Amino acid sequence: MTKISVAHSPDADDIFMYYAIKFGWVGLKQTSFENTADDIQTLNYAALDGKYDICAISFGLYPFIKDDYALLKTAVSFGDGYGPKVMKKKGVKLKKNFSVALSGEHTTNGLLFKIYYPEAKVTYMNFLDIEQAVLDGTVDAGVLIHESILMYDTKLEVEKEVWDIWQELAGKNLPLPLGGMALRRSIPINKAILYENTLIKAVEVAFSNKKLLSKMLIAQDLVRVDSGILDKYLNLYANADSINMSDLQYKALDKLFELGFKHGYYKSLVKVKEYLIPSHYEELRAK
Repeated sequence: MTKISVAHSPDADDIFMYYAIKFGWVGLKQTSFENTADDIQTLNYAALDGKYDICAISFGLYPFIKDDYALLKTAVSFGDGYGPKVMKKKGVKLKKNFSVALSGEHTTNGLLFKIYYPEAKVTYMNFLDIEQAVLDGTVDAGVLIHESILMYDTKLEVEKEVWDIWQELAGKNLPLPLGGMALRRSIPINKAILYENTLIKAVEVAFSNKKLLSKMLIAQDLVRVDSGILDKYLNLYANADSINMSDLQYKALDKLFELGFKHGYYKSLVKVKEYLIPSHYEELRAK
């Protein structure tokens, strides 16, 4: 039995997209997938250290790990008209050098924020603490992510949608890349293809059985939200577009990496299709 370590965030979309495997609906012979849940920036650091075989990451991190991890084509989250939000207390006017809390130095929203607000004073903290930090006045503003974008305190208001920042920086008609999963390159190609296909199937099965899986996640207290918020959230970030990346999503990722390179965050320009698992390998072997 081969043991494969899989790390994902505890957020509803990641839980939803993985738990078809955890519940035994999808599997792979002679393979045990052992999952760990952690905060996304903690997972970004783990990927930098090569800790897990398969790891959820912020897309903004990927150019830093491209030589050690292949980007998976599945379990992806993109925004389409929505995304993280720059929040402040109602009625407050922000100065150019306002202080802000971000959820991590390698997050996609963090990358776009820093490009758009170069004079802001950035503090990093766990995303669960950001809303309270703004309410307490510890920071002038904070970027809310995950489920927080749907249920923030009424004392707060949106200063800027990260979706709008993305549209201004990248141009219109591209979805906002947020997060995905990466697989260790030291895994043999034939095995990597099997693992990726298993994850693709897991997301597909989860999406096809959304109502049942959502009920099970809530009943077992595996998500932080109620059924109404969970349904809205999954519609945003764990939907049909999460199963297998499209050409439009690849274009969006290329644009994200281009922006990061242009503004000095990456040392080289990354073209995402050059860093995927070569799925055609199995077809070539069969000939």
